[in-house]
Amino acid sequence: MTNEYILQLKGIRKAFGETKVLKGIDLNIAKGEFITLLGASGCGKTTTLRIISGLEMPDEGQVILGGRDITSLEPNKRNVNTVFQSYALFPHMNVAENIGYGLKIKKVPKAEIAEKVKEMLRLVQLEGFEKRMPEQLSGGQRQRVAIARAVVNEPQVLLLDEPLGALDLKLRRQMQLELKRLQKQVGITFIYITHDQEEAINMSDRIAVMNQGVLEQIGTPNEIYYQPGTSYVASFVGNANILHLSGEKSELTATSRSTYAVRTENILMNGEPECTRDAKVLEKSFAGGQLRILFELPDGQQLTASRYGIDADIQIGSSVKIGWKEEHAIAVADDGQ
Repeated sequence: MTNEYILQLKGIRKAFGETKVLKGIDLNIAKGEFITLLGASGCGKTTTLRIISGLEMPDEGQVILGGRDITSLEPNKRNVNTVFQSYALFPHMNVAENIGYGLKIKKVPKAEIAEKVKEMLRLVQLEGFEKRMPEQLSGGQRQRVAIARAVVNEPQVLLLDEPLGALDLKLRRQMQLELKRLQKQVGITFIYITHDQEEAINMSDRIAVMNQGVLEQIGTPNEIYYQPGTSYVASFVGNANILHLSGEKSELTATSRSTYAVRTENILMNGEPECTRDAKVLEKSFAGGQLRILFELPDGQQLTASRYGIDADIQIGSSVKIGWKEEHAIAVADDGQ
């Protein structure tokens, strides 16, 4: 057994009736790593998390934690904790009691519990909130308490099931930074699941992109964004145009594949040397400080360009020249998505 991995998933398969939810998941996770399972609803990420925690049993495969096969072990006998989107705090307990509950169950001495709770409150920046009840806290504060309650037990792995999903956008972005800071301080392996690509990119050491029960690609945020392996990954993480450019291999790349991903921000318009393709402007829209322009190529393929700010020179219905730099056309496997 390789000691460098805190958790290994080997050939995990799971079906519910005729529906195959996981189709052979293999994943090695290093100690102290922050890894995110990223994918759309129904891709299998929550089922994977439930199998790690012991709430579901796989039909095939193994779950190895710290070199030990825990596939058949009951949830309460695994050194794994889970943080849910719903917080699941005890409403009749104050903040300190909620955080220390797991230690109390383990019969840890009161003085030690008090010391560890104090340290957790410092880490999640809730000092002075010890006596408050859950209903007296904001959503972000309740989420911090839930995280502190899980971390104080020093699990080998902490599972986070879309924990920021109920927060508003501004607070969610703030909590992303705090969660990453906390993870680095405590050094516990975090396995995070989300459908939000921004969360995954902002927080993760590595991202595992899931699609229809398989892992499409595993890599660092930079690798996933700039070197997507499939058309699905290119489209799901960031905004990319998937173009079929048969007969142009020598112009773009030495690969024999003819399906390419070009990020919307890398589409050039008028004036650049690479702008050699005729296109018609179909739509313009402006949202979040970003202008998006939809083009149609002569062969009927459509693609989008994005820019920050307003570009008044481009009119709907007009004909323009567009293009992209060779290095921005990434060859990808065409998975039909």
